[in-house]
Amino acid sequence: MQFLGFSLPSNLFVAPMAGVTDRPFRQLCKTMGAGLAVSEMVTSNSLLYGSVKTRRRANHDGEVAPIAVQIAGADPAMMADAARYNVDRGAQIIDINMGCPAKKICNVMAGSALLRDEPLVGRILEAVVNAVPTTPVTLKIRTGWDKNSRNAGRILSIAEAAGVRALALHGRTRACGYSGQAEYETIRAVKAAACIPIIANGDIDSPEKARFVLATTGADALMIGRAAQGRPWLFREIAHFLRSGRHAPALRIAEIHQILLTHLEDLYSFYGCATGVLMARKHISWYTRGLPGSAAFRQAMNRVPTASGQRQAVNDFFFLLAGETEYLPASPQPSASLAAADDRQELAA
Repeated sequence: MQFLGFSLPSNLFVAPMAGVTDRPFRQLCKTMGAGLAVSEMVTSNSLLYGSVKTRRRANHDGEVAPIAVQIAGADPAMMADAARYNVDRGAQIIDINMGCPAKKICNVMAGSALLRDEPLVGRILEAVVNAVPTTPVTLKIRTGWDKNSRNAGRILSIAEAAGVRALALHGRTRACGYSGQAEYETIRAVKAAACIPIIANGDIDSPEKARFVLATTGADALMIGRAAQGRPWLFREIAHFLRSGRHAPALRIAEIHQILLTHLEDLYSFYGCATGVLMARKHISWYTRGLPGSAAFRQAMNRVPTASGQRQAVNDFFFLLAGETEYLPASPQPSASLAAADDRQELAA
């Protein structure tokens, strides 16, 4: 796929997720078939540029291009500064967050709260585009603040006038959170009116669903978030299905084991062992969700304090599982309660 001057291996993008899409996860998803992976949000508050969290989010050492960084904030001048700051540190695409539904973001009039102030949306977009004139700027939004104020079409017009180069649309309002069904008809209407690429986002969790969303919306690309947590190979499976019309071969337990071990080592290296162990816990939980014996395993895992202990526990679990079955069972879908818990963890990060 040709996208903003870059040649991508697929039209499957990793959605930015707070506390999830760090450099190790982005790199892993790219090796698993994702064409683009957008970073977790980087604050526009310059007072936080020196914080450990912000420095990590601006660390792209060794990352496969294109490097896409999402910035968040509500002040045009600060957002412009944030764009320049990240381009100076390697960002090749600047993405603007106007879709996050988290209360702590919306309470400071950032994220999806900006959809209620269209003039401010225009000022922010113009400021960022002008601040980094040689770097593509993209935008991620929801369909509106609530079902009575859907304004994705008007935001598209504002974005195109400001020089935004692509729009990712999550097919829900801010009020919907992650409940209900994604509004693919809204995405279809926005795509029909657009002169820039449109990326469809929301509830894409299988190869069949990916094909359905592309056909229904006419979108140029798909953005996948929660469904890839613990299933980074989902990008490879979808790409294979879209290309051939057939499902990819079932994954072996040994392959999943190796993918997880590689991910863990990247987390320990990126964060340091102490923080890496804490970050690894949620990923281990996602990788093993729905597998036989995983509930007891996760409870025990959350009490393991060291990287060596995590490695050993993961090895023990997967060696035992591989002795019982060679292949991964059908991809488990999270229950409503687990999905809600994942959302709370994501938004609290």
